[in-house]
Amino acid sequence: MPTILVVDDQADKVELTCRRLSRRGFDVLGAASGAEGIALAHQRKPDLIMMDVQMPGMDGHEAASILKKDDSTRAIPIIIVTADAQPVDRERAMAAGADAYMSKPVDFPLLLQTIDQLLARRCGS
Repeated sequence: MPTILVVDDQADKVELTCRRLSRRGFDVLGAASGAEGIALAHQRKPDLIMMDVQMPGMDGHEAASILKKDDSTRAIPIIIVTADAQPVDRERAMAAGADAYMSKPVDFPLLLQTIDQLLARRCGS
């Protein structure tokens, strides 16, 4: 069962996303900050990370960049999820190392499709 780490400072969004992904058969972890997300990624080695951008302290771009520069977490796919939906926001997310970008509110069927594609790519399928 693949493990997904959801990083977002809004607890209600983490809870809702975790519940929905759990019902789809994923093992889901939640983190409330970029720093906590990095720590959990190192500790638990999830199969995929969903990372919000706008968080206090360390934002999602910085956290994604740190994870992608680290040999132990580089291969973990990261989906940047943000309310910012301009082309420049997508470019910034991809420059930080994101493997995919989604704007809020998240289209859940599209999210599941993106997760499946990234996990298949990671497994070499």
